[in-house]
Amino acid sequence: MSSIVEVTDLRKQYTSDHPPAVDGVSFHIRVGEIFSLLGPNGAGKTTTISMLAGLVKPTGGTATIGGHNIATEPLAAKRAIGLIPQEIALYPALSARQNLRFWGEMYGLSGKRLTDRVEEVLAQIGLTDRAGDKIQTFSGGMKRRVNIGAGLLHKPQIVFMDEPTVGIDPQSRRAILDMTKALNAEGMAVLYTTHYMEEAQELSDRIGIMDNGKLIALGTLDELTKTVGQADTVRLEINEGIEGIAQKLASLPGVRQSVRKEAEITLLVDDANHQLPDIISAVTAAGAHISGIEIQEPNLEAVFLHLTGKALRD
Repeated sequence: MSSIVEVTDLRKQYTSDHPPAVDGVSFHIRVGEIFSLLGPNGAGKTTTISMLAGLVKPTGGTATIGGHNIATEPLAAKRAIGLIPQEIALYPALSARQNLRFWGEMYGLSGKRLTDRVEEVLAQIGLTDRAGDKIQTFSGGMKRRVNIGAGLLHKPQIVFMDEPTVGIDPQSRRAILDMTKALNAEGMAVLYTTHYMEEAQELSDRIGIMDNGKLIALGTLDELTKTVGQADTVRLEINEGIEGIAQKLASLPGVRQSVRKEAEITLLVDDANHQLPDIISAVTAAGAHISGIEIQEPNLEAVFLHLTGKALRD
């Protein structure tokens, strides 16, 4: 299968006295696939998308979109992209339809083609009945949907979606995830960034895990989870006596990693069901009190913990 995006050793260094925001990232995105960049805030996901979209100039490396080099053929590369930024890029005092018409004109659409595409996109994002209402009257989730619609007007070959579900309610989040899958079902490739493990697991054909500007793992969900074997993630909420517990738990047989963040300890454990009694006994013996336990089978959280020694939500 051919690639719509090719990225080789892409780098961005904003200042010489700080580590690179993106440090030698390489990947490709196949025609018609959903490719997710997963990582915590500050991992370099948005900077990567910004470089590919022509908003930030790379320090080094190369990238092509639709066969066009982003440095030497920037306009041709941009025509292949539908960019959906993390921030809402809409005019609050204009209606949804007026906003879409404005952005359609920015993409070079006009006349009947523009009118038809605006109505098609309104239907696609499920807001035909609110098309004449001002954006300032919309909920956060509805604004996000119009934001997505603006990036679809010119029927791009690939859409870049940068953290599209941040700060919205569960119903709107569900609508955006379903919309993303529907776009992909129509043949559109998607570059999707998120720090939500569940989104990457649900949506992605392949996933690149980023941390501290580097791409530390890349593959399908099955390929990535195989790197941790049968290790489970155990999350403990401890409301008192937590000091020193993470280190004690790390010494238990079968516990590969132990990371504390505030009143929560995340463990990477071989066969959690078998090890859990020993874990609880160790916590109790240390004088601590467990207020909640969550066990997850091998997943991307376990992969991230295995690779970095810290929890993805950090």
